[in-house]
Amino acid sequence: METSALLAWLLNQSGGDDVRSRSGSARHIVTSSLTLAETERALVRAEVGQALRAAEVQKLLGHLHRLSSKWTEMQVTPEVLSRAGQRFPVEPVRTLDAIHLATALIFSRAIEDLQVLSLDRRIRDNAVALGLD
Repeated sequence: METSALLAWLLNQSGGDDVRSRSGSARHIVTSSLTLAETERALVRAEVGQALRAAEVQKLLGHLHRLSSKWTEMQVTPEVLSRAGQRFPVEPVRTLDAIHLATALIFSRAIEDLQVLSLDRRIRDNAVALGLD
C-alpha cells in the first residue's frame, strides 16, 4: 500500500473505491513507515489549508491507525535506502517514490505474489516493470 492509494481510500477520492475493494480482498497488506508518515502529513496539511476540519482529520487519523494496525510495516532501513539510491526501470524516480519501490522489492522476497497498490503513475510503471503488478 503506497501513499497515493491510501489517501484516495481515506479521503474517498477518485480510485478510492478500487483501493478499498482490492485491500478488502488482499490476504495481507504491507506498507512502508514512509506511507504512514506521508499520509499523516497530508492530513495535517489539509487541516492547516482548511480543506478538512480538525474533527475530520482526527476521525481519519483514527481510521488510519485502526487499518494500519493490521498491516505489516517496514521501517526505512539502511537496506531500503541503499536500494532506493539505485536505478529503477522507468526513470526518473523521485526519492520518496524510490523508497516506496525499494520497500516493495524487499517485501517481494518474502511475498511471492506481492502487488503494489498505488495511484501514482511513476510507481505503477516501475512496479509493472519490476514484476510487482
